[in-house]
Amino acid sequence: MSRAPQDALSRTALGVFRLNGQFLAVSEELAEPAGLTAAWWQVLGAVLPEPLPVAGIARVMGITRQSVQRIADLLVREGLAAYEPNPAHRRAKLLAPTEAGRAAIGRIEPGHARLAAALVGELGGQEAFDETVRVLERLSGALERAGGTYRSSPDPSDPSDLP
Repeated sequence: MSRAPQDALSRTALGVFRLNGQFLAVSEELAEPAGLTAAWWQVLGAVLPEPLPVAGIARVMGITRQSVQRIADLLVREGLAAYEPNPAHRRAKLLAPTEAGRAAIGRIEPGHARLAAALVGELGGQEAFDETVRVLERLSGALERAGGTYRSSPDPSDPSDLP
């Protein structure tokens, strides 16, 4: 059997890890003048379209609820976000940006726009950038669907693992 799929997976993982580091670094750079961290920006950005519960933010971001809760509490303490009642759940309040939070995000916008334009140029146009996004979204969905299919050896006690 060919190792090509395994080699492609390894190269993809290494590339995504590198890309993650690059995005974190550039996000910190963009967020710093607005008085935010990359993580604060990420959580605030998740609730710009509509308020969400912490668990919903965690699902969208693909990180733990506890991490989001810690950041959400800091954003509220700093006056950048507020907790609002959740009509769907009494205890799981919604996180919403405040005007100060929206203003902070607004201060990031010029640098964000410059970076986006630079990436469009580097990738060869908007169509190429859009295709890059589609490929990454497709990979993320495929990885999510493949969950549980990657154990190194069958579990003899699990009937679904038997041939």
